[in-house]
Parts: sequence; structure tokens; C-alpha cells
Amino acid sequence: MKELIEFIVKSIVNNPTDVVVTEERSEGGVLLKLQVHPDDMGRVIGKQGRVVQAMRTLLRVVAVKQNTRVELVVI
Repeated sequence: MKELIEFIVKSIVNNPTDVVVTEERSEGGVLLKLQVHPDDMGRVIGKQGRVVQAMRTLLRVVAVKQNTRVELVVI
């Protein structure tokens, strides 16, 4: 899941070297924390949050196949 988010985000931002995704696993599921360059924050969130919401939807599909829960947080 971490690699999926890294691939998507690095392809839409202007500063792909500043993309950092950390993964924290717990019994409740997986928490992914996404950090990007401040100038790229708007690209990652998108208009009315559509881009980040689409990424969360893709993560949910992957999580259901793995029988787990996932949450994406943009820092």
C-alpha cells in the first residue's frame, strides 16, 4: 500500500524527491502518513479534496483484499 501511494503522489507533484510516506501498523489496521513539499500540497489534495479522496478509495480496495483497514493522513 505504501508503494502504491508513493507511485501515485510522485507522478502528480513537482518535487517528487520530497515525498515521504511512513507506514504504521497496529491491530486496528494500517496508518499511512504522507508528507509532501508545501508547494505540492494543493496538487495532492486537489479541488475540494477529490485527489486525496480518490487515493483513499484505492487504498480501501487494496485493504479489503488484504482483510485489513487503512487510513491515509496528509501532513
